[in-house]
Parts: sequence; structure tokens; C-alpha cells
Amino acid sequence: MTSTPADAATSHYGELRAQLDTLTTEAFRPELAEIDQLPTLDIARIMNGEDATVPAAVAAQLPRIAAAIDATAARAARGGRLIYAGAGTAGRLGVLDASECPPTFNTDPAEVVGLIAGGPGAMVTAVEGAEDSKELAAADLDAMKLTALDTVVGISASGRTPYAIGAVEHARGLGALTIGLSCNADSALAAAAEHGIEVVVGPELLTGSTRLKAGTAQKLVLNMISTITMIRLGKTYGNLMVDVRASNEKLRARSRRIVSLATGASDAEIEAALAATDGEVKNAILSILGDVDGPTAASLLSDSDGHLRAALKAAGPSTATDPGTAKDTGTEAGTDTAD
Repeated sequence: MTSTPADAATSHYGELRAQLDTLTTEAFRPELAEIDQLPTLDIARIMNGEDATVPAAVAAQLPRIAAAIDATAARAARGGRLIYAGAGTAGRLGVLDASECPPTFNTDPAEVVGLIAGGPGAMVTAVEGAEDSKELAAADLDAMKLTALDTVVGISASGRTPYAIGAVEHARGLGALTIGLSCNADSALAAAAEHGIEVVVGPELLTGSTRLKAGTAQKLVLNMISTITMIRLGKTYGNLMVDVRASNEKLRARSRRIVSLATGASDAEIEAALAATDGEVKNAILSILGDVDGPTAASLLSDSDGHLRAALKAAGPSTATDPGTAKDTGTEAGTDTAD
């Protein structure tokens, strides 16, 4: 008997369904089959209880996450980029995390990049078939002129999305560092990457809706990857965002508060230091604590690869002040009430 296109389609979707049946994230939960009949408050309580299980699943992967971050930071310190690649919700989470780095850490937009299958338009509208193409992922990375110094993080709740796997495979073939973040055990994505991170959150409240617990887990891990990498690169001083980019009034107020928390200086001193350092928070802190002018602060930070603690030591042993410790200026650090 001659097979027809319909037969081929039936076979293809049968295979795909069989794959989905093996995934924890796609499992059906019969105990929730009547959830639509419950009062809204009861549904909210159930959903909140489900969400509360996510941090423990992330905690189980902390050693793998830390190892991946250390490797990422080592390459980033040599000029490598951090690149997220995913489809659908996973891709959107990567784009979101990348887009938050410039205002938070004053990174160049090219340093942390989010790739989503189908391009920027896929952030709001699904692009048919984009997630099914490994070739598309390779082309997107080639367009960025990927190098061996870069880190590529493939993100996929199922761990089987061709776009994410293709990105990791192509990047690894070029010598780049690769991380595979999924929410299923024994995933193809984790197997393809040098660093596999599998945060198994279990079946979703709504069967297969991986924007829920899986999405939350991915967001938590991406927060760790970007934030701790930036800490390792000297983008913070203690827990202060000393590389914050003051691009609006709220951030300008926050910049002044950060300088105050780090130095305990008076408002007048803070304004003078920021004026002398072109508004650069880190430079202003060094100028105050190290008692140096703006150009000297810039030079010391350049010599220390942007690490404020190292620059303070270079400025003199008496300047090694911990963040939040006020100078003897009659001003208490932390009194600024700006958001």
C-alpha cells in the first residue's frame, strides 16, 4: 500500500506524542482534573503551593549552576559574551534577562544577548516552525560571529527543543562554552552541553503549560547566571550596584543613594564626586574613599579591570572600607529614601 501525506503526518505526530508522554513537564495530573470547578481562592492556593516547590528544585542543581557560572565568568573576563538561546517562553526569558543587564550593570547590549527562535517578533507573536530548526539557531549564532570566548546557554523546558539544542551543538563545535538549561531529567539539551542543568519541577498545574513552574525555575537560574557572573566581573561592590546606568530620574536618585551607602559622604560631597566622574557611580565612590580626582579614579579602575575593591587597595590601605560603613562625616549611610 502506498503511503500518503496524511499517513506521514500521522506517523510524525505519533512519534512526537510518544516523546511528550515521556516528559515530566507534560505529565497529566488526574487529581487536578476538576480544578476548573473550584472557587478562585482555592485555585490560587493550589497554584501558590505549586510555585513554592520551585526553589527546592533549583537548590538541587546549585553545584552545577555554580560551576557553569564560574566557567562563564572566566570567559567573560577575557571579553566573551553571554548568549541565551531558546524558543517561546524560554526564549523570551532569555531576552528579558539579557535586556536587564545594561541598566543594572552598565554592560554594552552586545555583551549579554538573548536569541529567540523566529527573531524579535517572536517575543509577542509565535513564529510557526521556528523552534523546530537547528539550522536557524546555527545561522543566528553565525550572524553574531560567535567565538570560542563566548558562552551559549540553551534554554528549553522540555530539553528537546531543536532550536536550543542546535544552538548548543553549533556553539560547542566552535569551541564556545555551552550550558543546557532544562526542566526534565536526562534531556537531550543537557547531554549536548558542557554544563547540563536540569531543574525538575514536575508536572504543571495546567498540563504542558511550561510557562508556569518551569518558566519560574528558568527565570531563577537565569537570574543567578547573569547576576553572579556580573558580581565576579566586579560589577558590584558588596551588594551595591555600582555599575548602574543612571538613564532616568529614579536611577539617578538610586545612584546617589548607592554612593551614600558605600561612603557615608554628605550630599555635597556626593554631587561633587559624581560631577568629577561624569556620573559614574563606581568612580565617584573611589574618588571619595580613595581621596583621588576623577581621572585618577578612572585610571585606577582601568588598571584593576573595573574591580572597585582592587582599585581601593591600589589607592591606599586606608581606603578599604566595607560598603555601608559611613565615613566620619556626620552622615549615616542609608538615610536616602529614594526608590
